[in-house]
Amino acid sequence: MDPLALHSPTLLRLAAAAFALTAQRRMRALRLARWGTPAVTTGPIIVFASHASWWDGIFFMLLARRLFPERRGFVPMQAAALGHYSLFRRLGAFPVDPRAPAGAFLDTASRILARDMLWMNAPGRFADPRLRPQPVAAGLVRLAERIPEAQFLPLAMEYPFWSARRPEMLAAFGPPLPGTALRAMPRPARRAALAGALGATLDRLAGDAMARDPARFFLLERERNGMGGFFHRRRDAASAAGMDPELGQ
Repeated sequence: MDPLALHSPTLLRLAAAAFALTAQRRMRALRLARWGTPAVTTGPIIVFASHASWWDGIFFMLLARRLFPERRGFVPMQAAALGHYSLFRRLGAFPVDPRAPAGAFLDTASRILARDMLWMNAPGRFADPRLRPQPVAAGLVRLAERIPEAQFLPLAMEYPFWSARRPEMLAAFGPPLPGTALRAMPRPARRAALAGALGATLDRLAGDAMARDPARFFLLERERNGMGGFFHRRRDAASAAGMDPELGQ
């Protein structure tokens, strides 16, 4: 089934609103590092990201809607998992089989990148963001051979707890890697370059996460309901008294 033909803008808008509401209820805030805005927004773009959490797919959608509103985003997903979430095919997900030859994936990615964007988790499986080097799936390594005109954009994501009862959603994009430069490398060196770029972006985001300083980030979304009641009044009183009002800022 052709993912380009299956894509439904109407369903995507509804799903994006539902996922945004879910994030507002379950997360404290969605924040983008001030240094980590995407450096490219036109032409073929392949976002390759860390994969620490189930939340990554929702994070992809929220970032895509806010930062690339004119571009359709497509996401490869293991065929076995996508079989349980068939609606996702209408939202831009398309199946890949890790046991199958890479040609089918590369063909689909080429057609997508002729007009749209590809978002993918670089490891192809869950991997701790502190792991170095980050795993890089074979399909990602080979994309530069098929689509050298693409820009490869690393994306780091974290979900740390700060001082609130809900975690933060933190993201940052690293400098893009030109597909032409990647294609010129042997595959082992190309894999190392992709892993190094993603690891460097993760390391820098980790520094901001440990600082727990909201001023280092653009606020893209915050929780739908604050802590309310006694805690809300206590925060306001502390702020008026010149004290640190941080109860999940």
